[in-house]
Amino acid sequence: MDETVAAPLSLPALLINLGLGILLSLIVAWYYVQFGRSLSNRRRFAPILPMLTLITLLVITIVKSSLALSLGLVGALSIVRFRTAIKDPEELIFLFFAIAIGLGLGADQRVPTLAAVGVIMAYLMFRVILRKSFNHGSSHSLYLNIEMDDTDKPGVDFSTINDLLLKDVPQIDLRRLDNQNGSLQVTYYVSVNDQQTIVNLMDHLRQEFPGSSISLVEQNNLLGG
Repeated sequence: MDETVAAPLSLPALLINLGLGILLSLIVAWYYVQFGRSLSNRRRFAPILPMLTLITLLVITIVKSSLALSLGLVGALSIVRFRTAIKDPEELIFLFFAIAIGLGLGADQRVPTLAAVGVIMAYLMFRVILRKSFNHGSSHSLYLNIEMDDTDKPGVDFSTINDLLLKDVPQIDLRRLDNQNGSLQVTYYVSVNDQQTIVNLMDHLRQEFPGSSISLVEQNNLLGG
């Protein structure tokens, strides 16, 4: 048998694998949009996952039929360089998830792939339910960033900002604090239940720190984004 000659591919099997790949990757993308906690724009990132799964599936399907093709793939990928860094670990995990689905289906391992995806998604949903139970229905949904100078509010400190936020929101989680050259910058992960809470919070911050820079990044689609 000449291993350098590509074996014929089964078109029906490829179409079945592609269909399963689309279905499974769409489920993963839906979960990422609805329950992910990444700071990036999840709605723009999620459509990449099905494409990544299908491309991986196609590559594995082609190269598995020929030793020469697989060696050529190794050489081709060795010259590829990706300049965009993935800074959020959650994004990286879901990218690997999409690739793993493509690898499994591309190798015609349908049952193990379906079983593995089912177990992983069941674990992820259980984690969501557990998180909501511990949070008693509250929703960690927004990143709040506040930046100000001493000239805007002389004598202001971290505790002052903390006390002001706790008047409007039931729970805050400090994620970053920078204080240098008279500039104070703090980033919180805040828990809110409705839009009116956000309106009140912004009004109070503007009244207390009129010269500051305040930004909110939506996390759980509370504002319909």
